[in-house]
Amino acid sequence: MKLYFIALQFLTVVPLPFRLRWDERALGRSMAFFPLAGLTLGALLAGADMLFAALLPRPVTDLLLVALLAGVTGALHLDGLADVCDGLAARGGRERFLAVMKDPRVGAVGVVGLVLGLALKYQALLAVPDDLKRQALLLFPAVARYAQVQMTVGANRARQDGLGAAFIAGTGMFQLVTAGTITAVAAWLLLGPAGMAVLAASVLFTGGFRWWFHRHLGGVTGDVIGCASELNEILCLLVILALLRG
Repeated sequence: MKLYFIALQFLTVVPLPFRLRWDERALGRSMAFFPLAGLTLGALLAGADMLFAALLPRPVTDLLLVALLAGVTGALHLDGLADVCDGLAARGGRERFLAVMKDPRVGAVGVVGLVLGLALKYQALLAVPDDLKRQALLLFPAVARYAQVQMTVGANRARQDGLGAAFIAGTGMFQLVTAGTITAVAAWLLLGPAGMAVLAASVLFTGGFRWWFHRHLGGVTGDVIGCASELNEILCLLVILALLRG
């Protein structure tokens, strides 16, 4: 339970009623329960959906849900999305890419990436039918947090400092298998075969994303992991929509 609360404390800005002390090793080990923390975020969204939907039009409700997710996570992974977009737009090699991502300022391409990412997430969530809305709200944060684990376990460090390096140092196959099992069970219980298809699409996308950054940066960073999480949130919703159309 301590590792779950460490995961929840890292992934959200929700204050806990007690104090937790942890080191970098415990932070890495807590990744086994990242999907469970994602399910907790999903439960918060589903609960908020029940409240908002009873009072407000659907488009306003879904926009509030996107804003709530960004707020409760402290926009941690949105920052990674913006930094990676800026890095991709930078001219130069590996060192330039890493320097741009480390710069606390957000460039024009990063802003465009944020706007497009949030707009896609909102529009995809809005298009999910009401009878599957809460299942989708529970699932997509969990799958995206599993993608963080997949990005991290066994990865090379693109730089030796930062949170990404700390996570990589503390993770192993136990974290990957445990997180994968939690996610797979949740996907099956929530959406059945469609949920497993969503998870499979995420695993394939995340594997390719990780391969690209290993090839071009020699590894991953915390920003890259956060970017992968944001893109997987969007991907999960899009796959759900594609399966519904099929």
